[in-house]
Formats: sequence, C-alpha cells, structure tokens
Amino acid sequence: MAHGGDITNFTRVILGFLLFLTGCSESGNKQDVMIETVNISGYTFHLEVVADDETRSQGLQGRTSIAEDGGMLFIFPESQIRSFWMGHCQMDIDVIFLNHRGRITAVHRMKTTPPQGQDESESAYQARMHHYWSNTPAQFAIEIKSGWLDRLDLHRDDRIELDLDRLKALAQ
Repeated sequence: MAHGGDITNFTRVILGFLLFLTGCSESGNKQDVMIETVNISGYTFHLEVVADDETRSQGLQGRTSIAEDGGMLFIFPESQIRSFWMGHCQMDIDVIFLNHRGRITAVHRMKTTPPQGQDESESAYQARMHHYWSNTPAQFAIEIKSGWLDRLDLHRDDRIELDLDRLKALAQ
C-alpha cells in the first residue's frame, strides 16, 4: 500500500508539472481567451475580448503578428474620450473606436514606435508616444491587422453590430 501511495504522489507531481507547462504555453493561454465573432463591412473577424484593466493595458504588446481575421475587442466600463498608443508594440495596427451604441467615433492606422532605449526611462519612452484619440466618448475599440482599414471603407458614425448589453456586462 505504501508503494502505491508513492506512485500516486509521483503521478500527481508529474500531472501538476504538465498542467503548469500547458498553462505557460501559448496554446494553453488561448484556452482562457474569450473570442467574439464580429462582422465588419461583410468581413468576419474573431476578436479576443479584453474587458479588464490588466488585459486592456497589455493589449497586443509584445506580439509579432495578428491573424488575418483576428484582433482584439476592448470593452470599457464606461464611455469616455480614449487614447491608444503603440508602446512596446512590434507591428502596425489598425484601430476602430466605437461609442456605447456601436457607432464609429474614429479610425486610425497606428504605426510602431522605435523601441525603448536602454538608458531611456519608461516615462520618457511613454512621453514620445503618438496618441491615437477616439475624438468623442468611446466604450469599445477594435484592433485589427494593419491594412484592413483600407479594405473596410469605414466612416465616422457607421455602426458595427455588437451584442452591446452582453459585452458591456463583461467590462471590469
């Protein structure tokens, strides 16, 4: 019996380690990601939902690519004038700001910024960032692969269909 208990404990340790490794891998993290399917100008996008302070502030930082039909849907608890910037981003990104009714307030083609210098403080780095503004209060933002704005033919006040009440309830 004691020997069987040792095998069980060993198995638990191995399983725990394997679960830890899975949680650290890219595919493991994607299991926890909520995806919202959104139609924009006849094209279907599968957007990662970011609805809390931590995921909103992280955004696409550090990533080197976005799937052709991928991106992020930022959901904020309230509608206000917003600004995005490209700190620690390694690729150009198109952004669409939406108000609380799903109407476009602004679109921007955001360009990468030279990386933070070795002797450059975080505050100095952030001070040189270009800000991309929503122009009027926005509660949502959609980031997609650079170049899509040229194909989508979007204009201020166009509506993007979203389940607004359900998505607003996710915001933290």
